[in-house]
Amino acid sequence: MKTTRRAAIAGSLASTIVAHPLVGCARPAIPQGATRLTILGTIHSTHRQSQSYSLDVFRDAIIKAKPDVILTEIPPDRIAEAKRSFAETGEVTEPRTRVFPEYTDVIFPLTRDMDFQIVGTAGWTQAIADNRQAALKRIENDPTRADQWTQHLAARRAYPRNLAGRGDDPLFIHTDEYDGLVEAAQTPYQRYFDQDLGAGGWTQINTAHTDLINRTLDDISGQGLNALVTFGSWHKYMIKRSVIQRDDIHLEDAQALFV
Repeated sequence: MKTTRRAAIAGSLASTIVAHPLVGCARPAIPQGATRLTILGTIHSTHRQSQSYSLDVFRDAIIKAKPDVILTEIPPDRIAEAKRSFAETGEVTEPRTRVFPEYTDVIFPLTRDMDFQIVGTAGWTQAIADNRQAALKRIENDPTRADQWTQHLAARRAYPRNLAGRGDDPLFIHTDEYDGLVEAAQTPYQRYFDQDLGAGGWTQINTAHTDLINRTLDDISGQGLNALVTFGSWHKYMIKRSVIQRDDIHLEDAQALFV
């Protein structure tokens, strides 16, 4: 029986390669065999309410991207169960994956008609989430850190005002201006709380994500594949900063998927 593109990619991804940072700037020309990488920011449950970035719009973007591999905000230890449940029942019942309609309603169903591999590249765990929530509650109730908490809240409140109603516009989401607004909203949180939050700190969790993303890019390097990263749009600037150092990728413009 002829081996499908998905099966071939799955075989490539089965190997374990230690991720490592690559130094240098992105090349202006596409290197031979480079992975063509698109970083696609998602808005999770808001896709269900948005007209400009609805699940249908997201679906059309995936179809237009024609990915060979999709690197998802699903933890590696959850991806097998998500795939199993979808294969057996037609629905994704794995609890963590179920909170993301971009996966349950779009990406998994598209595997019926498109030939791409879904890879789990999220560093999230339930323990990280629980510990982070508990640490934030302690910080909020600590009078000696009231100024830090106030700065954090002020930055978060400024964010929607600065968006000026553009927060679900996929063309705006995929701009440097959007990334700058997200970074400003997260700066006090990152500066003051990283150490308290441990693995759940903004720096640390994004490092966990990008380590897994880079490991997958290592696995498929040199094959000339189309790879698509689909993470919450707030993570997008951190992911871009990590992968832009690689000389085996060509970073594609995500806006092209929405025009």
